Amino acid sequence: QVQLVESGGGLVQAGGSLRLSCAASGTIFRVNAMSWYRQAPGKERELVARISSGGITNYLDAVKGRFTISRDNAKNTVYLQMNSLKPEDTAVYYCQMYIFPGDYWGQGTQVTVSS
Repeated sequence: QVQLVESGGGLVQAGGSLRLSCAASGTIFRVNAMSWYRQAPGKERELVARISSGGITNYLDAVKGRFTISRDNAKNTVYLQMNSLKPEDTAVYYCQMYIFPGDYWGQGTQVTVSS
């Protein structure tokens, strides 16, 4: 059984920074892509950033230049460094990993950015 545990959310003022972490535990054979999604109230869940097993990254246009995704393969952990946060970044953030042979999701962590 694989579990993803997130940490690092919270309340921050606009312009501030937060770092999210998501660690996978359990029986893990191979971790492929790792991603962060977010869902704001009344909106659909959207992909924020993804990092491939080879380290290739892609980002939602709205966060380019402000957010950085990274991974530590030895720890089966993915990070999301969020800088210059804006009120519109307020959402529940979820990590997602493809861990052979299926997809796994974290429980979500709330990020609130005050103006």
